[in-house]
Amino acid sequence: MDDQQKWRLELQNSDVEIRATAAENLCLAGPDSVAAAVDLVVACGDVEDVQNWAAAALEDIGAPPVDSVDSLESLVSSSDPLVSYWAVTLLGRLGADASRSQVILGQAVSDSPHPSVQERAAWSLGKIGATEASVVESLKKAAASDSPRLASLASRALA
Repeated sequence: MDDQQKWRLELQNSDVEIRATAAENLCLAGPDSVAAAVDLVVACGDVEDVQNWAAAALEDIGAPPVDSVDSLESLVSSSDPLVSYWAVTLLGRLGADASRSQVILGQAVSDSPHPSVQERAAWSLGKIGATEASVVESLKKAAASDSPRLASLASRALA
C-alpha cells in the first residue's frame, strides 16, 4: 500500500488526530492527491482540523478523476455546506466531462439553502455548459436574483 492509499484509509479512522494528519499529508502532497478527491470532499464534513486540511488539499488538486462524477453528484445535496461546495466545485473543474451532472447542479442553483453552494453551482454550470431546459430555466431565475454574485455567475453561465 502506498502513502496515498494509507492516508485515504486513515481519513476514515475513528481517531480525529489520525484523520487530521491524513488530511494534512494529502494536502502537503499537493496535486498528487487527486485520486483522493472524493475522500477529501467527504472529509470536509468532519471536525474543524480535518475540514481545514481537506479544504486546503482540494484547493490545489485540480480536476478530479472522471470516474468520480457519480460520487461527487451524490455529495452535492449534502446537508454540510462545505461538502456540497466542494462536490459542486470539483464537478465544475471537470468541465464537459461532467456534463451529465447539469440537472443536479441546476437543482443546487435553485434549491440549495446555502448561497455559496448556489453560486458555485452556477459557476460550475458555466464551466460545464448548460443545455438542459430545466437547467437553463434555473440559471435564468438565478440571473434575476437579488444576490449580485449569484446573478452575475448565472448570467455568465448562460452566455
